[in-house]
Amino acid sequence: MRASRFSFTRLRAQFIKEVLSILRDPRSRMVVFVPPILQLLVFSFAATLEVRNIDIAVYNQDAGRWSHELLQRLASARFIARVHHVDSQRHLRELIDRGAVIAALAIPVDFSRTIAAGDSGRAQVLVDGRRSNSGQITVAYLSTIAADVGAGVVPDAQAPTPVVVRHWFNPNLVYRWFIVPGLTGILALFSALLITSLSIARERELGTFDQLLVSPTSTAEIIISKSLPALAIGTLLGLFMISAGIFLFAIPFTGSFVLLLASLVLFILSVVGIGLMISAVSMTQQQAILGAFAIGVPAVLMSGIATPVENMPVVLQWLAQAIPLTHFLVIVEGSFLKAMPAGDILANLWPLAVIALATLTLASVFIRGRLQ
Repeated sequence: MRASRFSFTRLRAQFIKEVLSILRDPRSRMVVFVPPILQLLVFSFAATLEVRNIDIAVYNQDAGRWSHELLQRLASARFIARVHHVDSQRHLRELIDRGAVIAALAIPVDFSRTIAAGDSGRAQVLVDGRRSNSGQITVAYLSTIAADVGAGVVPDAQAPTPVVVRHWFNPNLVYRWFIVPGLTGILALFSALLITSLSIARERELGTFDQLLVSPTSTAEIIISKSLPALAIGTLLGLFMISAGIFLFAIPFTGSFVLLLASLVLFILSVVGIGLMISAVSMTQQQAILGAFAIGVPAVLMSGIATPVENMPVVLQWLAQAIPLTHFLVIVEGSFLKAMPAGDILANLWPLAVIALATLTLASVFIRGRLQ
């Protein structure tokens, strides 16, 4: 039988033991602190959907003015690193087959003559479908260049009035303004998940779990003492990454810091419950780490960070609503860029509270089963 009376003295001793076991173990320090900081610095620049420094191939069969104008625009485009000029359609396809270029442009022999006659000149664009996302973005860039050339053909008096585009919340479309807040949630997720998933597994591997079973510590004290270090460290890491976004990357923060902090705490609590369940069923730290990544990676992919949740099948959309990261991403991104109203934050805050309650309750059931 386990002790039924709750003791704050024992809880404090358990909490100190858990914190010291994380800080003193070199492997735990490496897993918890180093990767999130390095990943924040690396992914902030590497994780982007922008297309830059690409190579394209051009097969120009036309010697007229407008083909040379198009080639000049391509050569001066900032997203193109090199333009490969080829002399045959076969060479064009070989470059795409080898992956040397992401797209190829074939300009027909009558390109300039057709434009001079008042018709629209047509050029063929071949895109490497193996890199579908980058290929689509490249086609959009090339279409913009072609439209600029076309605007030079049409006299000013006949040119249509251009549409004025304004990008709210991110006027210059700085991709880092979007990715860094999202990284805050992703890295805080994995940090809290790894800390808690290693807690009980570490006790088993070191042989101290049997001592915990015969100690007077109650089940509630064990669960709380395993949860508090992950909550404290995960919250501190999340605040550090939010501060880095504001002060290091100069991302404007326009929302409520208090509501964001409350959301971060509830988010970490919900992740802690998942981590405790993983730790309760893991016999070794290696199993715990594998379990954390087995849960964490699908959670990130389904959270909406890369593709909208609305694009998923209905079943996966419902499943995504049970993922804490889905709701926290809405809050953190809205707090940074668009001063999300308190009502909208609360609409995503109460699901986090429900998820945290459910995961911590299930974790208590799992751990009680192990302690019997």
